[in-house]
Amino acid sequence: MSCLPNSLFTIMDREAYRNCCSLVKIPRQSYEQFWSSHFVDYIDKELSYSKFFKKYLLPNHPCMFSRRFTENWTCRKQWVSEEGKPNFQKLLQEFDEIPVPVANCNAKENNANPKQVMPFKEFILYWKEYIQYGHSSPKGCLYLKDWHMSRDFPEHNVYTTPVFFSSDWLNEYWDTLEVDDYRFVYMGPKGSWTPFHADVFRSYSWSANICGRKKWLLYPPGQEEFLRDTHGNLPYDVTSAELRDRGLFPHSEKACQPLEIIQEAGEIIFVPSGWHHQVYNLEDTISINHNWLNGCNVDIMWQFLQNELLSVQKEIEEWRNTMDSWHQHCQVIMKACSGINYAEFASFLKIIADNRMAFLNACSSGDSSDCPRHLSETLTTLGPYHAAFDLQRVAHIIECLLCNEDFKRLDHSTLQPETMLQQIRDTIQSTRGQHLLYQE
Repeated sequence: MSCLPNSLFTIMDREAYRNCCSLVKIPRQSYEQFWSSHFVDYIDKELSYSKFFKKYLLPNHPCMFSRRFTENWTCRKQWVSEEGKPNFQKLLQEFDEIPVPVANCNAKENNANPKQVMPFKEFILYWKEYIQYGHSSPKGCLYLKDWHMSRDFPEHNVYTTPVFFSSDWLNEYWDTLEVDDYRFVYMGPKGSWTPFHADVFRSYSWSANICGRKKWLLYPPGQEEFLRDTHGNLPYDVTSAELRDRGLFPHSEKACQPLEIIQEAGEIIFVPSGWHHQVYNLEDTISINHNWLNGCNVDIMWQFLQNELLSVQKEIEEWRNTMDSWHQHCQVIMKACSGINYAEFASFLKIIADNRMAFLNACSSGDSSDCPRHLSETLTTLGPYHAAFDLQRVAHIIECLLCNEDFKRLDHSTLQPETMLQQIRDTIQSTRGQHLLYQE
């Protein structure tokens, strides 16, 4: 069976591929336009994937998609009442006693909100009472967040990931391992909120309001450095009056004003890599959120990982000469703090590369049996240009790893990055030689 339906070239077109295939360092335009205009593009009409790729993914710029992009989602019909409020009865029918993670927005723990696990129906009972008593409760303001609903209920299919966000290496990796994912459902009453942060591994995120409204405060990458206190810590709440205390936050006046965005029901916001943000529910709100990475921002993830390791090394520098395994120990601490270390990052890159090499080879032979089954539809939709771009980005990061002194100190016998790099180059060359990447 061929991997090359005629329609796929409309996803990543030849021009977009040629424009980006030679990129080593991705040029990201200045974010100054957001400092003064406080405006992001609002997408209400059809948009080609290639245009989204060139205008938002590569330059790392935010945008908002209108409700027309979610109007056919089952959850927007079933989870929402005629009045546009959460349909508690329907939600209880579906989830009842399921344990869910719930944060207390009135409590602070390590610059975040502490969580507990409770039965879904207990949270809904709390939510109803919270509304009944004027959005107030002695239990505090509770917020169901980071619930892996898709992983827990794979048969539900209550929404469809828009094609713009479908090149998702992060969830592809975890789906392959069948261990975790970064797809979440959030449900919170009016007044619930998420403190100031940037997303995991400096990933992209997209967030769709199923019902309700949110207010987003976003800072372009680099601006967060002005918001650090005298100890180097970021604020818990960027609206707090203490940020005006120059003794505590000596550089806060240099930071630009945040980009303030109101997200209405049905709309999807695209939050680029490294944009720190703080989010409020202005009404009783349900949202679906994905964190995701791909070839456009994997370099930002790699820079983040280097910074994380440097922080760990500084923290335990005094033990450097007393431990033969000091570098390995740093990797262990990094994994505990960040959720990933250099070895797992290399494994992540290998899985992404293996999947795309299998796909391109299947395209070349006309036999898709070797193409990973759970990925064949997504990779086919995105097409061979995209797979080739992905491989080139993986190759670039592997080259960076092989030049990195900390990575050189690790055991590479199982991953063999040099071999993987050569396999990628061979695959790109062979498919290009067969004119696969230059078809009309």
